[in-house]
Amino acid sequence: MTSSQSEAHPPAARKLSSARRRQLTGGALLIAVVVVLIDQGTKVWAEATLTERERIPLIGDLLGLQLAYNPGAAFSFGEGFTWVFALLAVAATVTGIVFAFRVQRVGWAIVIGALGGAAASHAGDRLFRDPGFARGHVVDFLAYGNWFIGNIADIVIFAAAITGAVFMIRAGDESTE
Repeated sequence: MTSSQSEAHPPAARKLSSARRRQLTGGALLIAVVVVLIDQGTKVWAEATLTERERIPLIGDLLGLQLAYNPGAAFSFGEGFTWVFALLAVAATVTGIVFAFRVQRVGWAIVIGALGGAAASHAGDRLFRDPGFARGHVVDFLAYGNWFIGNIADIVIFAAAITGAVFMIRAGDESTE
């Protein structure tokens, strides 16, 4: 390791105590479980309360509640490839678990837990919801104008991705100083 690399990654940042590592891993996994419970709970509520035909406005036409079943990805892209999205969601969940055991910073534990939980919730939809195994449709209910309908996991993915990007940009800035 060159001296510039060791300055960017001081020994204290590279080697964590096993207790600290367990805390970070446990925190990331706990966040993932909370995200799954909230996302799936709101989907159960949406299916019991909302309909596909009626939109309930929350903020005029900008935000409302309307039930939708999405066989594709964002904006219903790739509707005929639900099984591919099921595999991707499972792969993202497994990746989140692996990274949870490697995380070294609190901020990244939160991001990894959030992304892993959102991926796990989508994987659950894809694998176990109608119309069948690995062909399931994701339950959406947050209607954003006439643009798209999403769910809590979508919000978590967006927020965690932005936060992760900020972390990476800030880390790049720190390493160039």
